[in-house]
Amino acid sequence: MPNDPLILYGETFASRLLLGTSRYPSPSVMGAAIERARPAMLTASLRRQNLGVNVNAGASSSNGFWDLLRQTGVPVLPNTAGCHGLQEAITTAHMAREVFDTAWIKLELIGDDYTLQPDTLNLVEAASRLVKDGFKVLPYCTEDLVLCQRLVDVGCQAVMPWAAPIGTGKGPVNPYAMQVLRERLSVPLLVDAGLGRPSHACQVMEWGYDAVLLNTAVALAQDPVLMAGAFADAVSAGRSAFLGGAMQEQQAAQPSTPVLGTPFWHHAQEQ
Repeated sequence: MPNDPLILYGETFASRLLLGTSRYPSPSVMGAAIERARPAMLTASLRRQNLGVNVNAGASSSNGFWDLLRQTGVPVLPNTAGCHGLQEAITTAHMAREVFDTAWIKLELIGDDYTLQPDTLNLVEAASRLVKDGFKVLPYCTEDLVLCQRLVDVGCQAVMPWAAPIGTGKGPVNPYAMQVLRERLSVPLLVDAGLGRPSHACQVMEWGYDAVLLNTAVALAQDPVLMAGAFADAVSAGRSAFLGGAMQEQQAAQPSTPVLGTPFWHHAQEQ
């Protein structure tokens, strides 16, 4: 939908789908999936890629993975995956800015290793510091309304609530909270984590969410390239449905064909 771009921190993106870059069966499959989906951004973890960074020089050694990402032409969204402490996340973000030469950062601050739930007690402080340091922060968080509002209050111009724990593929486990969140916040909301099927992505887009970020649902599909396309189509369809405005749900059947003048109508009048 060329006339309906995603706008984050004043920058415009043609796609409303973001893709992760881990767990694909091969680099070539990942590249083909990216080409099929044409996402707005690609997430990449500084820790996982082990780019051989020389932080003082601001350079990195030759790396096939990084070369592949650059060849796609898709902007990279570094993340602080694996960080459990406040200072650790902030330091990793600063290193990622030097390595990837971008102010964008997906802020992950993990509070529980089993569910990979964000550390909601320290996330706001981490986001606040990074915003003050000039980062364009996209914080990974839960669907908690108060938490998301606090992130907006400290300067986050978009937030990324989960639909379910990372990698579960369960889809939205708390539809009520997610819909309330969408109704109450005016900033862009990107669903990050927990989506498993294209129908899940379509559903949250129908609710008015602005974009979705996927990784496992595509990377671990039997055919990641085909699945990447399916998700791209679902995101587009969900956005169109939101803009089109769905009909109101009714409790009883409503005839779609006028009955005035038909035998049924005359019989009803006689009764």
